[in-house]
Amino acid sequence: MHPLTEYPRPAMRRDSYENLNGPWQYAITASAQRPAGWDGEILVPYAPECRASGVGRTLQPGQWLHYHRYFAPPAGTGGRVLLHFGAVDYACAVQVNGHLVGGHRGGYWPFTLDITAQLNGTGRNSLWVAVQDPTGHGTQARGKQTLQPGGMFYPAQSGIWQTVWLERVPENYIQSLTVTPDYDARTVTVKAHTSAPGGAANLWAVVRAGGVTIAEDWGGDEADQDGEVTLHIADEYFFPWSPDTPFLYDLTVGTTQGEEEQFDTVHSYFALRKWSCAPDARGVLRFCLNDKPILLNGLLDQGYWPEGLYTPPSDAAVERELSEIKALGYNLLRKHAKIEPQRWYYHCDRLGLVVWQDMVNGGSKYNLWFVTYLTNVLQPLMRRLPDKAALWGLLSRGSESSREEYRRELEDTVQALRCHPCVGCWVPFNEGWGQYDAAGAVQAIRALDDTRLVDEASGWYDQGGGDVYSLHNYFYPLRVRPQTRTVALSEYGGIAWPMPGHEPPRKTYGYGTAKSREELTARYKKLQLGTVLPQLQKGLSALVYTQLTDVEDEVNGLFTYDRTAIKPDANAVRSVNAALAAEFAKVIK
Repeated sequence: MHPLTEYPRPAMRRDSYENLNGPWQYAITASAQRPAGWDGEILVPYAPECRASGVGRTLQPGQWLHYHRYFAPPAGTGGRVLLHFGAVDYACAVQVNGHLVGGHRGGYWPFTLDITAQLNGTGRNSLWVAVQDPTGHGTQARGKQTLQPGGMFYPAQSGIWQTVWLERVPENYIQSLTVTPDYDARTVTVKAHTSAPGGAANLWAVVRAGGVTIAEDWGGDEADQDGEVTLHIADEYFFPWSPDTPFLYDLTVGTTQGEEEQFDTVHSYFALRKWSCAPDARGVLRFCLNDKPILLNGLLDQGYWPEGLYTPPSDAAVERELSEIKALGYNLLRKHAKIEPQRWYYHCDRLGLVVWQDMVNGGSKYNLWFVTYLTNVLQPLMRRLPDKAALWGLLSRGSESSREEYRRELEDTVQALRCHPCVGCWVPFNEGWGQYDAAGAVQAIRALDDTRLVDEASGWYDQGGGDVYSLHNYFYPLRVRPQTRTVALSEYGGIAWPMPGHEPPRKTYGYGTAKSREELTARYKKLQLGTVLPQLQKGLSALVYTQLTDVEDEVNGLFTYDRTAIKPDANAVRSVNAALAAEFAKVIK
């Protein structure tokens, strides 16, 4: 009854921590007013739409979802008490003891509220959260959520879907931490922003490798709220991060102002690694990790679970799934149309899985006849559709307010995830869903983070920018040739098989259907070895097979939706991935 108890933010940890997951009261009403009564209990952080919540009700546009519980502040006295939300879909207002403490818009990003002034001095404080979610009736980022699920779109979910927790911090505490490793210079630069003036003076930082202190330094005494420290990593402790050797350095950062009991200390980590695109020995442009060509071989990952929709059943389930992916010989996941809880990326950091991160798609209702059906029929004619304002309406970005909303969402995504070494590429747009001014999106990403690759337009409506020539191919012969950008097959495959006992709830969806495990395995091997492998010599450098698991009606996963079974023969998958890696090693020489 108290799920996901692990500290939810591994890249900025403190000792003070009070988890608020568990049973809350809930009500769904037509008004923003506090309900006169409650409909029952909901298990936070599971959305009311999912079975794990114990509710099983879908929040409709215009309705209000209310949450309530009592809480005790974290142990101790003095300082500030912070209330953290991992994510609330979509817009919410928060009250403590009848006082509004703040709110937030955006269903995929964390936010924090200082509730110190609203506490009542007892161990029984009232917390009320009121939520609205327009799902497909708004322009906000929503991913694959829909009120009419079917095919490649899945059930909507709303409300609190990531961990809620409390921390007690000093009066002048570290509000944010930006950690920027430099692989070539062998340094790490730590920037901290504090809550009040003077807090960042003489900022302290220490780096440890395997428990051994390898670097320590202090920032300047002239710093105010923003402090900076750059630490050098000696040659004997230079351990580059890669899928084969995912080494993480431990980082501790602290303030030094005021009395010692008012110092704030946070724990983090980082990795030394470098992404680039460069010619191989034959002059073909390749993705490079730490200046060496790498074949990125992975899966499309929607991030849905049968009981919890967006929210996993446990941290152990996440770790187990990612470990199984590595054991099959994959090194890449394209996180599709969703942002995960921070612990998901932490496990990818730790296990050595590269992540290509989609910006979550939004905009007005999609013209699927245009962005999906017509485009598939007329490839490659439609691939270079001009990026003009007159056409943005067809791509669901006709209003300036919607475009401004996307710009905020893009910045929030980069800022939230840039701390994770596993993120190797940003994907601002997928198949034209909510796309506009692709060049501007690339420019904005470069300004926020110039250490990673950018796949400007995954699939089509490619404007020639970013680092990736990104292909989706389900229905046509695959023909690859070297480009001025590195070539990625960023979606393909999708062979469906409704495994007995795991049939879809509605109508089977996929890209060609196998009739048995044997046929699925044979078709997978033929596609990978007969079609994809020969393209490696012609410049193909990244593969994203559709997909990791079945999701609702879409039964084209390697694993069943509940993750209890792998559908093709596991040994065949491992041998195929080994053959792809061996062929790539040959063709780059």
